[in-house]
Amino acid sequence: MSKLDELIAELCPDGVEYRKLKDVTEMQRGTSLTKKNATEGIYPVVSGGTEPAFYCDIYNRENETITVAGSGAGAGYVQYWNEPIFVCDAFSIKGKEDNLTKYIYYCLSNMQDKIFATKTGGGIPHVYISSIENFVIPIPPMPVQQEIVRILDNFTELTAELTAELTARRKQYEYYRDLLLTFGDEVEWKTLGEIARYAISRIEAREVNAETYVGVDNLLPDKMGKTTSNYVPLEGRLIKYDIGDILIGNIRPYLKKIWLATDAGGTNGDVLVIRINDRKAVLPKYLYFVLSSDNFFVYNMQNAKGAKMPRGDKTAIMKYPIPVPPLEEQERIVAILDRFDALCNDLTSGIPAEIEARQKQYEYYRDKLLSFKEVTA
Repeated sequence: MSKLDELIAELCPDGVEYRKLKDVTEMQRGTSLTKKNATEGIYPVVSGGTEPAFYCDIYNRENETITVAGSGAGAGYVQYWNEPIFVCDAFSIKGKEDNLTKYIYYCLSNMQDKIFATKTGGGIPHVYISSIENFVIPIPPMPVQQEIVRILDNFTELTAELTAELTARRKQYEYYRDLLLTFGDEVEWKTLGEIARYAISRIEAREVNAETYVGVDNLLPDKMGKTTSNYVPLEGRLIKYDIGDILIGNIRPYLKKIWLATDAGGTNGDVLVIRINDRKAVLPKYLYFVLSSDNFFVYNMQNAKGAKMPRGDKTAIMKYPIPVPPLEEQERIVAILDRFDALCNDLTSGIPAEIEARQKQYEYYRDKLLSFKEVTA
């Protein structure tokens, strides 16, 4: 019998009470703050996305805090923090009555889909405290909470170690990518606008689904591709993308998101769709590797316009210089970088597959550990 089994048998053999979130936690709205009105600093500003909107020099939460994103495509996204942060377009949750905040976080992450389902609003979805405050969670005795947190922390720590290893591999890949894509006068140079254009074709929103709609929130950071969208527009016209097009996030903090389309679908104005004019002269995968470089990212950041939510300058982007070696050399470079890319990103082999397996194992045990027989108080 495991330690957890022993604790349950001793402390709550007949089940546990299920209580509303608002009764066992402190739930608090964020405070409005814009980048224009803030001073740059080290504290993450938690807003409507899945990543910090920016960093400032003040904080309004410290120590353990759970945040739930308030608006946008990432509305409802649950995160755990154990550092000072500034909660802006989001709300925070902390355990009270001697309930562990980390335990509450695991309960909420186990309900992530249910929280996403509470989104309201047409153009910009929102999730409010009132959306989830009446959700009920199991409240076992403190020693049981502590043991569950210990077990689940072990899963997440192992995943963190694998993720760190993957990050090191990606840095190695980026080094060789930049080395292979360093050219001088020995090759022809053209601007991006001379070899590609922005897609202007349109597709009706009703023609896309969670797999084929792409927004900045489901483009993955650091050139890792995309994931299934949690929000799909129900009406309107979208920018149509096709296989081989390059999609780039066009609003901070998503400018470093890029994906070479492997299917066709639709996106919105926060994503640029770059389409090669002549694929016999420039390979889509080659151009994708060029635009994946930090050189392009820095260039894009330097030319971004706007105060509150800066966007990439579409005119400046088309002026970015691109080395265009012969097609045979492009094919050689793509073949080499594909092998590195597969090692880092292929979900059928290597570290990413191990991370995915560990994540599924963690989610399975999280669900099992947080399933208790309910008793009436």
